[in-house]
Amino acid sequence: MTEILKEGGKTIIKTGSRIDTANANQFEQDIQPALRDGGVDLEMDCSELTYMASSGLRVIQKTMRTVMQLRGKFKMTNVSPEIYKVLKMTGFTQFMTVEQKKD
Repeated sequence: MTEILKEGGKTIIKTGSRIDTANANQFEQDIQPALRDGGVDLEMDCSELTYMASSGLRVIQKTMRTVMQLRGKFKMTNVSPEIYKVLKMTGFTQFMTVEQKKD
């Protein structure tokens, strides 16, 4: 389940445990209000995320592009080693900030 929090001037999106074909469209719809309501400093907290399919990568790329067009900041935090591998392999770590979970 997606949770959106405001912390100072930053918007934090807490992902659920999966972003896959079954829920990627719903996830994208869930985060749209955060983007419309001034989400120019956006952090995606992935502390619960254990699986992400290509449909999830698409949503993240689209979100990042929207934030960049607004001249904002976007980063993913608390990313597990497994998800980080996928992001690195697909080149996402080259054009966005991705912070791994700290033990």
